Amino acid sequence: MSIQTRYLYLLRYILPVTDILMLNMIYVLAYYFTGYMGKGISEELQKHYLVVCNLLWFLNTAVFNLYSEYNARKIERIYRGTIKSVLLHFVIFSLYLLFAKDLAFSRSFLVTFYIFLFIGFMLNRFIGTYIQHVLISRFHSTRKVAVMGDNDTGLRVAAYLQKQRNIDFYGFVGDDASIYGDGDGNISAEASARLQQAAVYGVKDLYVSVAPSRMREIGPLVLEADKQLLRLKFIPDLAGALAAPYRISYMGGEFPIITLRHEPLESMGNRFKKRAFDMAFSAFVIIFVLSWLYPLIGLLIKLQSKGPVMFKQQRSGINDEPFWCYKFRSMRMNNDSDKKQATKGDDRITPIGRILRKTSLDEMPQFFNVFIGNMSVVGPRPHMLRHTEEYKKIIGQYMVRQFVKPGITGWAQVNGYRGETKDDSAMEKRIEHDIWYLEHWSSMLDIKIIFLTVINVFRGEENAY
Repeated sequence: MSIQTRYLYLLRYILPVTDILMLNMIYVLAYYFTGYMGKGISEELQKHYLVVCNLLWFLNTAVFNLYSEYNARKIERIYRGTIKSVLLHFVIFSLYLLFAKDLAFSRSFLVTFYIFLFIGFMLNRFIGTYIQHVLISRFHSTRKVAVMGDNDTGLRVAAYLQKQRNIDFYGFVGDDASIYGDGDGNISAEASARLQQAAVYGVKDLYVSVAPSRMREIGPLVLEADKQLLRLKFIPDLAGALAAPYRISYMGGEFPIITLRHEPLESMGNRFKKRAFDMAFSAFVIIFVLSWLYPLIGLLIKLQSKGPVMFKQQRSGINDEPFWCYKFRSMRMNNDSDKKQATKGDDRITPIGRILRKTSLDEMPQFFNVFIGNMSVVGPRPHMLRHTEEYKKIIGQYMVRQFVKPGITGWAQVNGYRGETKDDSAMEKRIEHDIWYLEHWSSMLDIKIIFLTVINVFRGEENAY
């Protein structure tokens, strides 16, 4: 929930209206200005393509959420979103005009239009910033707020409020003791006086940091605040009870739920995006790479040792469900593959297997796992069942990594934590990186990890053996 003022609320509606008016005015101005300079320009550009220009602007602003409540909170975000929208509009509209066969393409018009448009939008934002400054500094059109409770949460809330430009922070109106009644249905005379003084100053909202166990004792404070026309907004002080970062959401708009970990992939939309990317990426690799690479590597494996081309092993998947993980066989047939990790100079590894492991080509069949759905392109590396049973007894947060699908590559691997784990501390570092990944997932983070993986393959990795 954001703290809104009239200016921030109106900005969301005024800005798109002024933008579309300015877009059309500048379009027409650029059209006539280009003709005035003696440049040939089609009349179709004015009559029909102005509509396309408007539709593309709405599309681009929707892509970057230019007029969203989040962006409206800070003028810096509006500037950033405007620049991105103008650049994307330039690319799409230019390509559209370029391939419109019934139109004489005019570079002069495009250059004139986008120079004027950029200057106009920046000027529009500058005027908006100036109006905001005048409203805040001269007319004091900020919402006045105060805090009650000097516990850890109250201090953090006060520090946050002091940084907000669109509010006027009054200060503290009482410590922890002043929040609760005296048992007879009253609050202290000092607390009552301070509330009255805050109301006279013009405070509208009072943020109260209260211990959840003492919520039954705040009745007198509510009655006194009602008398002084103060809106109370209670913030539970959980700093002492919960050491980890936590988030509060509501189920059915009624029941508050506290979660101790931010997991972007809990969102259905994010899971859908990740799965769609996995299917498209794995299908591309299977069709255009594995279709010719599989028979080539398979022939080399067969020439060097007896046994199947593919090696499959049960690994721990999402929610600790076992699945068959596929790899190109890089070792001679042995009875220790489910018990013993590959080590440096391992005599079980074949010559072609050593090359496959060094270049990570042995992992390529796992794109079949990705396409099937029991793995992702990016995620924590799947461990052998025996290792899962072993390490979950030693490392407290080990099983957290099983909240997401295992991946062919992951954040731990591109940071050097891959291959053999010689001691428990190496596994702890890997788990730390895996947990960081599931708490900070984004599509761009997946792309970054894929690029880093490719770079590491060409550069060579010390632990790839």
